[in-house]
Amino acid sequence: MTDLPPHSSNHPADQGEPLVPAGKKQGVEAIREALKTIPYSPGVYRMLSEKGEVLYVGKALSLKKRVSSYTRINQLPERLRRMVSMTMSMEIVITRTEADALLLEANYIKRMKPRFNILLRDDKSYPWLMLTESHEFPQITKQRGKPVKGATYWGPFANAWAVNQTLNLVQRSFLLRSCSDAVLNSRTRPCLLYQIKRCSAPCVDRISKEDYAELVSEARQFLSGHSTELQQRLVAEMEQASQDMNYERAASIRDRIRGFASIQGSSTINPTSINDADIMTIWQEAGQSCIQVFFIRGSRNNGNRAFYPAHAEEETATDVLSAFMIQFYDNKPPPPSILVNCELPELKLVEEALSIRRGQKVEILRPQRGEKKEVVEHAALNAREALERKLAENTGQRKLLEGVAEVFGLPEIPQRIETYDNSHIMGQAPYGVMVVGGSEGFNKRAYRKYAIKGPVTPGDDFGMMREVMERRFGHRPENGERPEDWPDLLLIDGGLGQFNAVRTVLADLGVTGIPIVAIAKGPDRDAGREWFFTETKPPFQLPPRDPVLYYLQRLRDEAHRFAITTHRAGRSKGLRSSELDHVPGIGAARKKALLNHFGSAKSVRQASLEELENAPGISSGTATAIYGHFHPEWVQKTSADNRSH
Repeated sequence: MTDLPPHSSNHPADQGEPLVPAGKKQGVEAIREALKTIPYSPGVYRMLSEKGEVLYVGKALSLKKRVSSYTRINQLPERLRRMVSMTMSMEIVITRTEADALLLEANYIKRMKPRFNILLRDDKSYPWLMLTESHEFPQITKQRGKPVKGATYWGPFANAWAVNQTLNLVQRSFLLRSCSDAVLNSRTRPCLLYQIKRCSAPCVDRISKEDYAELVSEARQFLSGHSTELQQRLVAEMEQASQDMNYERAASIRDRIRGFASIQGSSTINPTSINDADIMTIWQEAGQSCIQVFFIRGSRNNGNRAFYPAHAEEETATDVLSAFMIQFYDNKPPPPSILVNCELPELKLVEEALSIRRGQKVEILRPQRGEKKEVVEHAALNAREALERKLAENTGQRKLLEGVAEVFGLPEIPQRIETYDNSHIMGQAPYGVMVVGGSEGFNKRAYRKYAIKGPVTPGDDFGMMREVMERRFGHRPENGERPEDWPDLLLIDGGLGQFNAVRTVLADLGVTGIPIVAIAKGPDRDAGREWFFTETKPPFQLPPRDPVLYYLQRLRDEAHRFAITTHRAGRSKGLRSSELDHVPGIGAARKKALLNHFGSAKSVRQASLEELENAPGISSGTATAIYGHFHPEWVQKTSADNRSH
């Protein structure tokens, strides 16, 4: 395809093309300007708004051909027309192959979250089962986050419950330790896990290194999917021990075999024909999608999770699943096989990209018969039911928000309600918090904590709330536009005083257009008879059984819970700190030595220089630094004496 310069005599506008609105025409011209330097190479392109916001990230086998398609504005759907109208510039990254571009695109989308892309909303890490290799008695435990060097991993697991189930099974069947090296080295007698037959107690030499190594080998075999062969061997050993009248050993092996029973058998939950695979099925309804992911490792179900990617209503199931898959494996290795319930539009390209991510071949299959098809159908049923439940919840949530809009006379249904509360004890460890609710319930990722910098007079809740409001709304864009993350309703836990304090602060900051509501229990502190304070109505109450009242109480109670837990955490942290934390050169070891010797930080502060020098582990220079920290006048006098000499 040949790209035409904006002022060429062959420009489509000169050939009778329909007129383009001014905003969209400006975006088209920006794209045409970028096309002058865009090559035909494979790569990734980013469309940027006037403010530099990333609107869309895309990949292409030929960047020039793909980007030039956006200049034919009348052939694009309305959603892409809006995107083009907002585009003021473009950035590109050239890659070696289209598969590399697909991987880079997924990485950019997860990191930049462009509004016009299909987005996987998944910010949680997944638990793994980890076997350490650096100790003569390896430890089996669960682990999240960055991999530890010198360890073997199995997983991922969908959630903590799933990994705990497998960990308990491994403990019952193979008696491997789960305690840390420090605990292992400090034990003088077996712990409770040994008593309940979940550990072989290597800490006190109840098992030899050779026998423990054998248990580790069997655990590896089991976790790698060879449980059937292992079970058959253990059955033979049990029968032999019984014949030799070694009934204690036979009973021990019998208990280990029973540990396998919870995950054995063929079913849609634990398929025997699937060794290592992920099951990914999608279900769409009412313009929304649910994707169910089942993790199958070693023919065992490691749990499942439902995902609800954000996308435009017109996106097809195949496009959503394809985009989801690449983003999902951006930070984790894919299994050798992925079973799906629909055909992907770029199947070979996706397989190639995931194979690069894994370092080995990855195959994407849509099974047509047998147990694999049953597994996929079972996962699809889970996706359908999960989406139906979510839609029902959202419908109920929308009715509540409609009720909130009606009660407080809001112009539109609120999509973001911010609720604020404070917590402190006589001015100590003061915190303000913000919780966020909306059409999808509580948005815990948007919660915020504000450590009050003060100074705050004990009991001055108005001053605390004033500081929180200033920090929340004090930073505005230079162009004066309303930030996208500002609320549609501000709910304050408090009475008329808190309401007036917040209203005054927002007025001083020049913040307008945000309705403010204060909720107070009233003088009798009776939950269910709350009073509401607004700018447009005199104080009023809602009927005791009103669903909107229950919803507002939930918002208030969630803010109160978050404030209390935040304050307690801050107070506990403060209790663990002492004056010694601020002395230069005093680390944890010296701090412990000083406290053990003097008994308290106050005694250290009151100690003489000679007493500090006699403390164990404290050198003369360190003692001088400590004494000088608590007696700055002595430092000044010593310095003056030195200068005079």
